[in-house]
Amino acid sequence: MENSITKLFNIEYPIIQAGMVWNSGWRLASAVSNAGGLGLLGAGSMYPEILREHIQKCKKATEKPFGVNIPMLYPNIKEIMDIIVEENVKIVFTSAGNPKTWTSFLKEKGITVVHVVSSVKFAIKSELAGVDAVVAEGFEAGGHNGREETTTFTLIPMVKEKLNIPVIAAGGIATGRGMLAAMVLGADGVQIGSRFVASEESSAHINFKDEVVKAQDGDTHLTLKELAPVRLIKNHFYNELQELYKQKPTVEELREKLGRGRAKKGMFEGELKDGELEIGQVAGLIHTIKPAKEIIDEIILEYNSVKKSLC
Repeated sequence: MENSITKLFNIEYPIIQAGMVWNSGWRLASAVSNAGGLGLLGAGSMYPEILREHIQKCKKATEKPFGVNIPMLYPNIKEIMDIIVEENVKIVFTSAGNPKTWTSFLKEKGITVVHVVSSVKFAIKSELAGVDAVVAEGFEAGGHNGREETTTFTLIPMVKEKLNIPVIAAGGIATGRGMLAAMVLGADGVQIGSRFVASEESSAHINFKDEVVKAQDGDTHLTLKELAPVRLIKNHFYNELQELYKQKPTVEELREKLGRGRAKKGMFEGELKDGELEIGQVAGLIHTIKPAKEIIDEIILEYNSVKKSLC
């Protein structure tokens, strides 16, 4: 399945595993890469030396390309970037920040750079900043999201119309049918997060994985737009947050309610009542926990089967 994305990353399939906080350690990234996709380490939940350890373990676990996703809100960003260079990481996905800040630095080191965007405006800015590709992420996605609430099916063709670089679709994609639909709309590849949360290699707590499998249509909601928009499974913490919204809280009051370490508590430690449980709307299509290789094999099999049936 050779195209601009497989050539850019030297991978078999144009499938990228999202670098999700508390879910994307070296086991998941190496498993996805070994299965023919591109695995990403999620630096957003790793202290610098922990990231270095995961990079080194990933190198030992796969000879295939893998990358690191770096949210640019990270307080130790300079140290993280130095580790990326020192450990000879060849692919970096940046998010949650201005692509101009680090793209030139990374490109000068021979690193392929991709930036995550949620609008046409920022997609254009990313191309002007010199990135090699963009991830266009729609409203359906889990984790931190765009405030505009533009859906993936609307966003992808609008971004593709304006850019000359490859476009990777993200948000609401967990199946071969979803992948085919995104590529018909103009995507050159897909980035998948939620489906890989419910993989055997994901570093998420089994309680969270089970909650993802149980989730149905309407069980998630995009909230906390005043801080950083995030899609959450509706639990006790979410309900408390909605009660707080009725009081018209200030940004500081929301920040205080969120506190520190709530995402770790929910996704990594398995605290389902008071933890932050980030997942995409597509959780309603996820019914099993499987090895990453089986997930990719199923996606490709369905992609090819549906594509053939439409010809």
